[in-house]
Amino acid sequence: MSQERAGDGEPAGEVYDWYMRAVEMLEGGNPQAAAELLTHARARVPESASVLEALARASFDARRFGEAASLFADLADNSPDNDYAHFGLGLSRMRLGDHAGAIDQLAMAAAMRPGRREYDQALREARATIRFRQQDAGSDA
Repeated sequence: MSQERAGDGEPAGEVYDWYMRAVEMLEGGNPQAAAELLTHARARVPESASVLEALARASFDARRFGEAASLFADLADNSPDNDYAHFGLGLSRMRLGDHAGAIDQLAMAAAMRPGRREYDQALREARATIRFRQQDAGSDA
């Protein structure tokens, strides 16, 4: 499988090849490169939930939280029963400082998939941050 670029500016290979290489890059700790490949894949197959989820995850891991939030929101809108989409959207909102918005999404993910430790932990963190900020604001008065 060649990784040279095709003449039209797209990566070599087919969309499935791009997706698989991107997943390997993501798992190997290279989210920026994975996001680049997945952006090409999404342009070709915008209806693919797998590509969208991987692109959202790559964007999050590349610390592009605004982009990740938008992509996870698209995924949650297209697949409202996708607990991971709500989890990713919640985490992205937390990183953007929107803890109230994060709580809504994280609570939904935790309700959809009870017992997922990472879902419960993220929800506890978001709620604790809100409580801390409320207490801190009260002590300033």
